[in-house]
Amino acid sequence: MIFVSITRLRIRSIRFMPQFIVHTMRTVKQVKSAGGYLGGSLLADRELAFWTMTLWREENDMRRYMTSGAHIEAMPRLLDWCDEASMAHWLQDDASVPEWLEADRRMRAEGRPSRVRYPSSNHWELTYRTPRMAGGLPMKSATKA
Repeated sequence: MIFVSITRLRIRSIRFMPQFIVHTMRTVKQVKSAGGYLGGSLLADRELAFWTMTLWREENDMRRYMTSGAHIEAMPRLLDWCDEASMAHWLQDDASVPEWLEADRRMRAEGRPSRVRYPSSNHWELTYRTPRMAGGLPMKSATKA
C-alpha cells in the first residue's frame, strides 16, 4: 500500500510570501531525494492557499522527511504565517498521483486542521473554497528509476 499525504496551507499575509517561497524551494529539494518518496504535486491555489500531495512507500518514510532538514526548519514558521492549515493521509493500492478533486474530497472528509496562531473563521471546520483543479506542478522523485 502507498501512503498519501496532503497538506493545505493558506498564508495570512502577502508579507510572508518571500520567506514562504524560499522555504518551499528548500523543502521541495529535500522531498525529491527523501528515502521512500515516490512522487507528488504542488498546487498554488487562490487567495494565497497552497497544497502539497506526496506519495510514500510507507508512513515512516514521510515521518522521517517531515522531522528533518528543511521541512522541520519551516514548520514552526507556519504557526505565524498561516491562518489556515490542514492535513490528510490515506493508503491506496498504487503509486498514481490522485487528482486534486480527490485530494479536496479527502481533506474535507478525513482531514484535520493543524495548529496556527491566527486561525481564520474557516480554519477549524475546513470550510475553504474549492481549490483550482488544474495547474498542479509535478514533483518527481530524484531517486525513482
